Amino acid sequence: MAELGLADHLAQGPLDTEELARRCGAHAPSLRRVLRELASMGVVRTRGTDGYDLTEQGASLRSDAPGSIRSSIRMLGEEGLWYAMRNLPATVRSGESAFAARYGHLYEHLAANPGTAQLFNDYMMARAVPFAESLVKRYDFADTGTMVDVAGGKGHILATVLQANPNMRGVLFDLEHVVGRSRELLAAERLDDRCEVVAGDFFASVPAGADFYLLASVLHNWDDDDAVRILRNVRDAMASSGRVLVLEVVLPDDDAPHLGKDIDMRMLAVFDGGAERSREEYAKLLDQAGLGLERVIELAAGASLIEATPR
Repeated sequence: MAELGLADHLAQGPLDTEELARRCGAHAPSLRRVLRELASMGVVRTRGTDGYDLTEQGASLRSDAPGSIRSSIRMLGEEGLWYAMRNLPATVRSGESAFAARYGHLYEHLAANPGTAQLFNDYMMARAVPFAESLVKRYDFADTGTMVDVAGGKGHILATVLQANPNMRGVLFDLEHVVGRSRELLAAERLDDRCEVVAGDFFASVPAGADFYLLASVLHNWDDDDAVRILRNVRDAMASSGRVLVLEVVLPDDDAPHLGKDIDMRMLAVFDGGAERSREEYAKLLDQAGLGLERVIELAAGASLIEATPR
């Protein structure tokens, strides 16, 4: 349903199977069987003898829906990630990612496959929306200072923070091949006059002297040693009164159900060393980098904000 864009095609109202198949380029008899299953799942409902329309649940698969899950569903079915999860038993047996052995690091795979990279960017943008909205509601930036968004991608979170704090300035920091797209978004948000875009590698250094350093969905991609390297570079660059803001899933210490535990299985499958971590594990990484964990603030969609300061 996500890959064929059925929800987008049904957004304006019911369609019969033949017309829906024509619009999404599908074989009508095969699609009819899929729609029967989707109706039993409650994401579409039948209309007449051969028509279908969206339910409220199915509308979440529209590309333009607030909180759309279409890109995340499509990402789960991407060839490399499908391979990663299919070979999770091999990864658990060896302790080394079957995905990484075949495709290299995820970002190497994305660089070599522009279509997958676009899908991943769409997924990260959709994922960033609830994080960004929750961040500006629950954390007080006091509307002043400069924030460096480390590995900030297209810059959606940084743009949201700057829009909510009109006296703040920003620096979007990411790899050279990423920052071109960042400039486009920031210009569209009319923020280019108070947001600088800087290309670089956080394993070498990050822009110096800022008041806030945001690392959103960054540290979970790396093993402990690399995560500490990144944090040390931030610690070396920040102002003495600065704060590090780590936006990640923080796992509970007990057996309570948590979205992060499912995500951690995917991190295990895809990355050699990447992982979701508990509060205690993040505190240990921060301590090794010369930072002290001040507090953890729960955000939306299973994420948390970890605030740290220089020791």
